[in-house]
Amino acid sequence: MSKSNNAKVSTGIDWLSVWIYAVLVSLGILCIFMVEYKPGTNVLQTFLGGKANYSKQLMFAGISLILALFILLADSKLFTAFANLFYAFGVVLMLSTFVIGKAINGSKSWIPLGGGFNLQPVELCKIFTALALAKYLSRQETNFNRTKSQVIAIALSLFPLLVSTMQHELGLGLVYTSFFIVMYREGLPPTLMIIGASIGVLLIASIIVEPNILAISLTILALLMIYLLRKQMKRNRFLLRWIIGIWFFCVAFQRFAVPFIFNNVFECYQSTRIYNAFGGDYDCNLNKRVAKAGGKPKKKPDDYNVRQSKIAIGSGGILGRGFLKGTQTRGKYVPEQHTDFIFTSLGEAFGFVGCFIFLGLYLFFLFRIIRMAERQRSTFSRVYAYCVASILFFHIALNILMTIGLFPSPGITLPMISYGGSSLVTFTILIFILIRLDADRQMVLR
Repeated sequence: MSKSNNAKVSTGIDWLSVWIYAVLVSLGILCIFMVEYKPGTNVLQTFLGGKANYSKQLMFAGISLILALFILLADSKLFTAFANLFYAFGVVLMLSTFVIGKAINGSKSWIPLGGGFNLQPVELCKIFTALALAKYLSRQETNFNRTKSQVIAIALSLFPLLVSTMQHELGLGLVYTSFFIVMYREGLPPTLMIIGASIGVLLIASIIVEPNILAISLTILALLMIYLLRKQMKRNRFLLRWIIGIWFFCVAFQRFAVPFIFNNVFECYQSTRIYNAFGGDYDCNLNKRVAKAGGKPKKKPDDYNVRQSKIAIGSGGILGRGFLKGTQTRGKYVPEQHTDFIFTSLGEAFGFVGCFIFLGLYLFFLFRIIRMAERQRSTFSRVYAYCVASILFFHIALNILMTIGLFPSPGITLPMISYGGSSLVTFTILIFILIRLDADRQMVLR
């Protein structure tokens, strides 16, 4: 490649973001190495052998590097031209798991590729959904102040969540709700966000409060609102109907909808984890999926993973036990410690200080992406950049909160850190498309 071509490729590239990405990927390989290293083994040989997970992650990093270079060499207009086609391909790929999918850990959301490698379409479809949402919101004919446009955008964002739930992969599906942050930035009424947050609070209340007591409390609250607003009701007849309607919805939601979801939609272990996270105790005898499978529900709460995770992080103290000196992670006490609970290896080895610096790096990266978003001339690039920031934020927040026991264990990865080819490749493509679009920020893409 000539010097002029090299200059053309590197022009406008946000190299700081590239270096942050490289540091995070390197930290991920290091963390996986810390939890899997066995004393006396030849490190160089195991890294090149391709059998250990840290060796495989190094190979995935190499594949990601090739993909990143390909994206940087691509024309930005490619992503706008094929955004809808990519989304359709992603949806078809997700639906194909019902036919050719492979079940792993109770989730039939994987497509076997051979050689022990598997593809998880729900991961990949995040990229396609971000592109499709950016494409739709950047159209000249899209007026996002209209209800129709808002419904279409919400449907585009949440359809993969529906399919993911049917695959019993609710954790990764929850990440698709992050697109509401993007839509709010683009003009979605805050009322919808408030309603969503209120339903979430009601769901938690339905778990921690006895149903009859909660129903009585809601009724008293409704009567109190009617009494306080009695004068306004004389001028506005619909106000009373609104209060009664909201009261009826809340009571019906907590008495019928919540039990139905936990007993019929969720798996027993999912319901148990959610209840445990908020101090409740779920009875798996009520779960219809357990009854259909003919299985015996666990008598003990399914919070072993989280308890071991908190022990490992707590044992790190302020400064940590040191590199390769962790007792909990090295002793394999934490399940899934190379994937969902990889943060425990950082907490135990480097302590509070190490975790603070690590999370600070993530936070700086997120602010960098937001800064990139706000300097775009194109609506497409801006919306896509906010999609990237929102997806990363949800992954980081849910994963960290999960490992310290403040959120139900959704089974989602820590970006660029957790082991997994699908996850690393997805985040690589997601980030480098943004870097490519930012390099052409003077262009107006639609």
